[in-house]
Amino acid sequence: MMRQLRRGGFHYNFIGRARLWFILSGVVVVVSVASLAVREINLGLEFRGGTAFEFQSRNRDLTVSDVRSVLEDAGVENETVQEVGTNGFLIQSEHLPEETQNRVLRALGEAGDIDRNDINVTDVGPKWGAQITRKALQALGYFLLVVILYLSIRLEPKMAVAAVIAVLHDLVATAGIYSLTGFEVTPSTVIALLTILGYSLYDTVVIFDRIKERTANLSAAGRITYSQAANEALNQVFTRSISTSVVSLLPVGSLLFVGSILLGAQTLRELALALFVGMAVSAYSSTFTAAPILALWKEREPRWKTLRTRINARGAVDAPVPPPPPPPPPTQPARSTAGQTAVDSPPRPASSPTGGGGNRTRRRKKRKRRRR
Repeated sequence: MMRQLRRGGFHYNFIGRARLWFILSGVVVVVSVASLAVREINLGLEFRGGTAFEFQSRNRDLTVSDVRSVLEDAGVENETVQEVGTNGFLIQSEHLPEETQNRVLRALGEAGDIDRNDINVTDVGPKWGAQITRKALQALGYFLLVVILYLSIRLEPKMAVAAVIAVLHDLVATAGIYSLTGFEVTPSTVIALLTILGYSLYDTVVIFDRIKERTANLSAAGRITYSQAANEALNQVFTRSISTSVVSLLPVGSLLFVGSILLGAQTLRELALALFVGMAVSAYSSTFTAAPILALWKEREPRWKTLRTRINARGAVDAPVPPPPPPPPPTQPARSTAGQTAVDSPPRPASSPTGGGGNRTRRRKKRKRRRR
């Protein structure tokens, strides 16, 4: 298979197995939606609102349990404490009034043996977080609307709708993975999701443009259906799509596994995780979701339905002619009793009625002697 991919001779019936791809996509979407309904998404501080404290402790003996005890003494409940790096701590809680924030700063400064000015405080009100969430959803809606309009003009409306369905599939799958894993959704995640939208649309548009070019010359007397032509176009760009996906996933995977997991960079993990998951899902949806949806939808049009009917009729009437029987094998020459092949001797020249050539020569010699 890899050799065929390198040489460009790979061929697979993607459209013919559309039901299998739809089942896989349906399972992913159902699991993602169920997880979003049950577990929801772990929204970051910028979206849900609240107060965060981040500091680097000089007290090497300070632990997460000690920090929680300090917060309880300061009157803070329902907090989340995470250890960041070496002797670093990140505390997130509900929105705290200014008086409570001052108590927490004094208590953390004493526990960590640092000055209160060395503690980074982030305070986001609940209304501001809800406003940011609403604007982000509005921006997503406007983006999808513009994409539909542009692709409808550049390609055709059905291709635009199929591309948007693939994009929504990618967004739901990525959100479901975040819900299942419990990773926090931050502004970096939103930036990564916007990048995913562009990547998914790019790959889908490349495939659709090739399908449009391949099906533009199909006539009513054609020998292949729209689905078959779309499958040929899909096979022609499949190697390119795989190469683009692998080249894109390698650096993102390095950011995710090396930068965030091995080196402990929290910001890189928030960005790289969404990029890695989204690009992997987009590589699947552009080939196995968008193209089959378009092919099955186009087959319902009268033009392509008529073409399929004619091709099926020709296949039923003009049955393939069976090949002629193979010629009989050549006969083997007869063999002698000694095991050797008997070879026919060449025909001998027929003797003349006058006695042959030897008699004539003798008569000439007699005439010469008489003359002498």
